[in-house]
Amino acid sequence: MVRFARNDCEFGRNLYEGVYQVKSRRMFDQTSPSEQGPETRAAREWVKTLSGYREIDTWRSWFEVAVTVVPFLGLWAIAWWVLSYSLILAFAIALVNGLFLVRLFCIQHDCGHGSFFDNRRLSDWMGRVIGVLTLTPYAVWRRTHSIHHSASGNLCRRGIGDVHTMTVAEYQGATRLGRLKYRLYRNPVVLFGLGPGFLFFLQNRLPLGLMDTKKYWVSAMGTNLMIVAAVGAIFWFGGALPVFLIFVPTTLLAATLGMWLFYVQHQFEATIWDKEVDWQLHDAALHGSSHYVLPKMLQWMSANIGIHHVHHLYSRIPFYRLPEVLRDHPALASGNRLTIKESLANARLHLWDEKNRRLMSFAQVRAEI
Repeated sequence: MVRFARNDCEFGRNLYEGVYQVKSRRMFDQTSPSEQGPETRAAREWVKTLSGYREIDTWRSWFEVAVTVVPFLGLWAIAWWVLSYSLILAFAIALVNGLFLVRLFCIQHDCGHGSFFDNRRLSDWMGRVIGVLTLTPYAVWRRTHSIHHSASGNLCRRGIGDVHTMTVAEYQGATRLGRLKYRLYRNPVVLFGLGPGFLFFLQNRLPLGLMDTKKYWVSAMGTNLMIVAAVGAIFWFGGALPVFLIFVPTTLLAATLGMWLFYVQHQFEATIWDKEVDWQLHDAALHGSSHYVLPKMLQWMSANIGIHHVHHLYSRIPFYRLPEVLRDHPALASGNRLTIKESLANARLHLWDEKNRRLMSFAQVRAEI
């Protein structure tokens, strides 16, 4: 990873402030002035409005748990039973079940934000239990994800809970080996092929970035112990087939989909990155996060996580209330919209251009040299 000088992050306000004002808000100014009315406001001004959606419906939360856990366990049981008749069918069922595992991760995500149950202890224990299924130590993830929320879009605080993104200047100033390593890291085969398995099966086994704190070791090792016990029980009762044809495919597909969702939430052309003196939490949350427009079924399976610009601006809103926000506030519904087709095109963008304030591809950077 290329290191940049500390004084780069403490430098005075950049010369492109005018460009910043235009580009960071351009995707929220798609309506005519008469349509915008009171909905056109600064990111910070939305916080009070969004706070009105933070109330948790405990019965609704338990309902969301039930309609996710029951199908997940049911498909697991069906896939195991089908192993005796068709390995291919069992494998296919396991892949479908990966969607429910993604949804379980999203519930764990809301537990970490304290937006799923009013009872903090209940939220934490729900998060810990789901963490065994998602191979994600709850306390470790909760802390690193909190860091991500508090530093998203900040060029001086990259490294924990984010997809590593270099600036054009950093890339051009890197050694040949440094550029090669970055290109390999950002290659789709690595990022979405090898990366998800490495992250969830291997990297999550240690509290990386938090190694000096006991409670995160307890979280990681406790989760590891339960995972070993669960996989051991599966192997004891069913042998290797349910492990390799159900557990592994379900987890790998969920990990890959989760990695993709996390990627598109902040990696799009009109996102924003700033150094410390220019960075503002609410602007980074609203303008640096996408609104991933998905088909209804996929939106349900991903627990509305595609409404990420609203979530980042006010993370205490339960996921099942996020559509209410878009329904009540058209300006937010139209902002930072990203379709599946557009997200696939954005997967080729890898470098942040501080001058033009946009994410660029390697080819675009070469063309400008």
